[in-house]
Amino acid sequence: AAWIFRQYYSKRGTCAGLRIAALYTGSFTEFVPPERILADSYNRKLTAILYADVAEYSRLTGDDEEGTHRRVMAALDYASDEIVAGNGRVLRYAGDAILAEFPSALAAVRSAIAIQTELQLRNRVVDESQRISIRLGIHIGDVIEDRGEVYGDGVNIAARLEAAAQPGGICISSGVFEQLLGKSEGQFVGEVELKNINRPVRIYRWYPDVEPDTGSEFAPRTSRRPSIAVLALVNMSNDPEQDFLGDGITEDLITALSRIRTFKVISRESTFSYKGSSVDVRQIARDLDVKFVLEGSVRKAGNRVRVTVQLIDADTGHHVWAERYDREMADIFDLQDEIVEVIAAALEPELNAFERDRALRKPPENLDAWEMYQRALWYMWTYEKEKNTKAMEMFRETINSDPGFAPAHAYYAYCCYQTVIMGYADDPRSRLEEGMRAAREALRCDDKDAISYFAIGRIHMMQGNHDDSIAALRKSIELNPCFAQAYHGLGFVLSLAGEFAESARNMQKAVAISPRDPMLWAFTVVHALNYLLAGDSKAALDWANRTLQIPNAAGYWANAVKASALGNLGRVEEGREALAKAVEAKPDLSIDFLHTNLPTREPDGLEPYLRGLRVCGLR
Repeated sequence: AAWIFRQYYSKRGTCAGLRIAALYTGSFTEFVPPERILADSYNRKLTAILYADVAEYSRLTGDDEEGTHRRVMAALDYASDEIVAGNGRVLRYAGDAILAEFPSALAAVRSAIAIQTELQLRNRVVDESQRISIRLGIHIGDVIEDRGEVYGDGVNIAARLEAAAQPGGICISSGVFEQLLGKSEGQFVGEVELKNINRPVRIYRWYPDVEPDTGSEFAPRTSRRPSIAVLALVNMSNDPEQDFLGDGITEDLITALSRIRTFKVISRESTFSYKGSSVDVRQIARDLDVKFVLEGSVRKAGNRVRVTVQLIDADTGHHVWAERYDREMADIFDLQDEIVEVIAAALEPELNAFERDRALRKPPENLDAWEMYQRALWYMWTYEKEKNTKAMEMFRETINSDPGFAPAHAYYAYCCYQTVIMGYADDPRSRLEEGMRAAREALRCDDKDAISYFAIGRIHMMQGNHDDSIAALRKSIELNPCFAQAYHGLGFVLSLAGEFAESARNMQKAVAISPRDPMLWAFTVVHALNYLLAGDSKAALDWANRTLQIPNAAGYWANAVKASALGNLGRVEEGREALAKAVEAKPDLSIDFLHTNLPTREPDGLEPYLRGLRVCGLR
């Protein structure tokens, strides 16, 4: 019997068998190693403990027992896989809970954020009453290791942290938080004491889409995207019944702006509560916790309507942008739609330009994810080779800091497109494939982000998938009807597909609704190219010359289109001068490059462009 229990000890490593052997032999010390005698001398170690539990499990089970079980198991299976992938170890399951350990606090936090981000994405397509949300707690401390698991105060604290977390959120102790400083892992905010533990434990919280208080000394660099409040437009007419016009424009404007995913818009219920009051704009901004306020007025006189709007920086009270719109009063709904479309389309580039300027004035080491994104946009819109590379680096930094921010993924994809369309890519095919992966990731982050579909559409165009490109760009416009860049992209692919009239309508729309867009030169030069391919070289020349008047017109494009138009019109010497400028901007410009880089639906669809360039001497 003693021999058998010795074998049990050698296989399982526990003292139980040896204790029983001692009863049989009367010699306890013969069979129990000295290191296991004193209080069993359990192994102790420092480790990072993660505790996860499903929120509202009882309610969910009561509503739908079998369905809840399937969804919970799917969520826990994913969480377990993510823990293992993050170099962690699942120690045990307890119904709807998981206990796991990691070799480092950083590894635990990375896995926790990945779990919560993925589950948040999955919940977007699930009815709110059936969503599975997990609370996560992470602590680093000394624990007892026995029988393949861990025990002790460290585990208890992790469980308490989990209970203090918001559904879908994470709570960490100060020990974990200190391990994250300087590593930009997540956005943990606050400092409170954990109750029901016999000593104070400071905790920090991570929330989905968190916007922490950047004034807290405990808050690391964050991704605080700006929010905007649209106040009810003031009726400046003598007729109080005209209130409906200002209210209608305001409501439609809130709806239109809410489709732009790069900033958040405060609801109508909140902003209309200030209607008719004389509260200072900066006080309203503090009340609603917004960075920008849009205010304005409506005045009707006879058959004319004047709408004025001002965008105000709430930090300073200064005007960022102001505009006035005068229209004839015809159909009230058409008037409302037109004014809202123009304001919303103009507002986004103006707001982003303001944020870019602010980000450019800050030292790079002090930039948060939103500011890195804005600085990346500034580099991207230059259309210069080196700055495009810098933009891609900064978009990657933004994504590392805020993995779920879809526009950063989408504009990274656009940078890939840009390297090909501008002729910078050494391997255009691989670069476009990289861009498509980034665009798909953007869509996974936010399937209602118009920029994601815009990026997908641009890459499909460069790959010669005209129908797929058209579909994606139309979806982008459907999601944000005020997105001028999507109208431009649609116009471009329609031109290459030979649908010149519809292309022209979309290009005109892009220019009309965003006349100060950073892509304006691209709007106008593609409009010129569309006329050229349609056989109207005179109109093409006019639009190419308009493009050359735009300060940031980039690369060879405008001069190449101008040269072709002049060649087709028989003005060869002038065309050669324009071509020389195009070649100066792109020394390797050739007929083969253009034919490859602008895939048309019909094999000879680019011929009007190439023919004019050949006349001017391009080979």
